[in-house]
Amino acid sequence: MKIAVIFGGQSDEHEVSRNSAVNVLKSLAGRGDEIFQIGITKEGRWYLTDAELVDIASGEWEKYASNRQVCFACDPVVHGILILDRNNAATAERIDCAIPVLHGDHGEDGEIQGVFAMSGVPFVGPGVKASANCMDKSVAKIIAADTGVKMAKYTVITRHEYDKHRQEALARALSVDGGRFPLFVKPSSAGSSVGVTKVTEANELAAAIEYAFLFDEKVLVEEMIVGRELEVAVLGNCEPEASVVGEILTAGEFYDYESKYNNPESKTWVPDDLPEGVSDEIRRYAVELYKELDCRGLSRVDFFYSEEKGVVFNEVNTLPGFTNISMYPQLWAAMGVDGPELMDRLIRFALEEAGE
Repeated sequence: MKIAVIFGGQSDEHEVSRNSAVNVLKSLAGRGDEIFQIGITKEGRWYLTDAELVDIASGEWEKYASNRQVCFACDPVVHGILILDRNNAATAERIDCAIPVLHGDHGEDGEIQGVFAMSGVPFVGPGVKASANCMDKSVAKIIAADTGVKMAKYTVITRHEYDKHRQEALARALSVDGGRFPLFVKPSSAGSSVGVTKVTEANELAAAIEYAFLFDEKVLVEEMIVGRELEVAVLGNCEPEASVVGEILTAGEFYDYESKYNNPESKTWVPDDLPEGVSDEIRRYAVELYKELDCRGLSRVDFFYSEEKGVVFNEVNTLPGFTNISMYPQLWAAMGVDGPELMDRLIRFALEEAGE
């Protein structure tokens, strides 16, 4: 097969994407496919590259003289990419499956999925609608409510509303948990806890909201759930299966971007001390939410758990990290599914969804 692996991108998770791509490419190495490595710079330039994995991880791939500008042809007859030579003459290359290893804006929000759909190329992961709905946490919460799962109390504030009616917006935010603190303030559409602030008193709230607006036009203010952070990897199309439950042991005050990727004290493990029935409940909800949000291929569903609150839904990540410390591949490894087998299944689900 001819498989395109797309990495990098213009989001705040550019570096994480590169490291995820390295592990994906390693898992594809034994299949015998023709792999097209497509890197997207932070400026949004697309290049076909023959860079070594170490240079993809470091970002040095961008300096390769052999890089060629490339784009997906939004024409199903081409069914793939156009590669430009030094004279800007284009060569069409059919692609059998695209694997977007892109996190955050332009990669996880339905935008690039729309490009693949227009090109007629099967791709790994949820489609346009599911990607967009899961990326926007406020929309995901509305849809998730149909499953009956518990969620943190929250309110949504738009930039327009905040600019026009600042005091009213702040008052509503302060009342989310009956005036109690802490509260969490986060962009409605962002990944890896980018732009998230834990607010412990009223005079911190405005700055936290304005910081979140740097990443999105819509902000969530949520009740803080004190509990264990638990995640489930889901795999499949119309009949998905859930992995074992994994737990995050964060070294930081909460599991923000720094704790996830830059603090070696943060750990993940498969807990064996959850109360009877809790693991089954979390796995059941993970599959229900995956279906309700119309996900395909893969997603990671995140929860909190405490004796007081029980199981509380947090969010769905439609293109979870594939780095060597990421929960999604670790959970499937715990189920006996290694990286190469996981990629085989994901490609098969992509082709199945496309009817190929």
